[in-house]
Amino acid sequence: MLLSKYFLPVLKEAPREAEIISHQLMLRAGMIKQQSAGIYSWLPLGLKVLRKVEQIVREEQNRAGAVEVLMPTIQSADLWRESGRYDDYGKEMLRITDRHERDMLFGPTNEEMITDIFRAYVKSYKDLPLNLYHIQWKFRDEVRPRFGVMRGREFFMKDAYSFDLDEASSRAAYYRMFVSYLRTFDRLGVKAIPMRADTGPIGGDLSHEFLILADTGESEVFCHGDYMKLDVPGAGLDYSDDDAIAGIVNDWTASYARTDEMHDEALWGEVASGDQMNARGIEVGHIFHFGQKYSEPMGAKVTGPDGKDTPVYMGSYGIGPSRVVAALIEAGHDDNGIIWPASVAPFDVGLINLRPGNEKTDTACGSLYDQLTNAGFDVLYDDTDNRAGGKFALADLIGLPWQLIVGPRGLENGEVELKERATGERESLTMEAAVNRLTEWQSATRARFGG
Repeated sequence: MLLSKYFLPVLKEAPREAEIISHQLMLRAGMIKQQSAGIYSWLPLGLKVLRKVEQIVREEQNRAGAVEVLMPTIQSADLWRESGRYDDYGKEMLRITDRHERDMLFGPTNEEMITDIFRAYVKSYKDLPLNLYHIQWKFRDEVRPRFGVMRGREFFMKDAYSFDLDEASSRAAYYRMFVSYLRTFDRLGVKAIPMRADTGPIGGDLSHEFLILADTGESEVFCHGDYMKLDVPGAGLDYSDDDAIAGIVNDWTASYARTDEMHDEALWGEVASGDQMNARGIEVGHIFHFGQKYSEPMGAKVTGPDGKDTPVYMGSYGIGPSRVVAALIEAGHDDNGIIWPASVAPFDVGLINLRPGNEKTDTACGSLYDQLTNAGFDVLYDDTDNRAGGKFALADLIGLPWQLIVGPRGLENGEVELKERATGERESLTMEAAVNRLTEWQSATRARFGG
């Protein structure tokens, strides 16, 4: 992509209302534009990152055996009355009325609708287990939307719902999603720590939230230091092996890990002081096991092997890709801008032409651009006539993993400059060596994050 043809409306300074670094940098980097309180348009650079996060989430849901559907954003209030949640949910639910005076709502979550789909089509235990998920926009009318897309009113959400015949099978489904989340966040380039959580308005008796550590996190985290050493299972994991999956969950829940909301000073005191880790964290995922809370009142039953009808056991599992984008920035940035994990960076390489219009730099950049794009790299070619300092500042701001800098002086010596964004390290190399170095990085990145 040529920068001169791209839509990248960067700002020199973030608006005053942007309180946290992810909101500031997303606005400055031209990733989003606020349309009203807590509601944003996603511009090209931001959308590329959002789609990459979404795809990793999708791949790991599919790997764990979930099946994708797509449900509407507008729901009938009647479904929520069946479950008993319509009047209980609170003012965060945006209630509306259509032209026929029917009560509708802009869905904040989809337990009722997915249960309605299930009960319409699934009648026998032979069709279980089943896990259905979708990735869709949702709306919660927050009292005070703030922190950009971190706590907006409209947000992009992956929510999955499991259906099982009995308690044991339902817990096994919960564990599969637990492990799927470990893999998902590992592929997103961050360590996510699962912590016992309150079930809140979703309900149920078992819940974990997944937090990534960041100095600017909204929650205070208390956890055992061993969590930073635990290995995430690889792509070859067998999700059909319930015992192996349960063993992984046990390893990741055996030590103390809670946010300030669930913190227990007595239990915390049993952790050796040298193993205690007190930090800040950002919630990026939440899973719930709630048994028959929705299936019982809504009549979602199957005929069991004994010929009797029984309400199914359910769980729900959420990840907010739009929130994850902001959380990744909170966890990865410096004074100059964003530092993206390789798996979700909007472009792999920023190719910087220091002298557009110069025959040698234009020719070299054209050759490098063709070689890299043909090799599968996503390249943003800065072919603009901006000053060199502005080009470097822009490249640092948007946080691409690599900057390939081409100038007339370097070419006189047969060299270009390669800068790694995360470390700031620069190296002068021949064009061939620079392409080889990037190709090696590409192979390592695919092995590490490709799933």
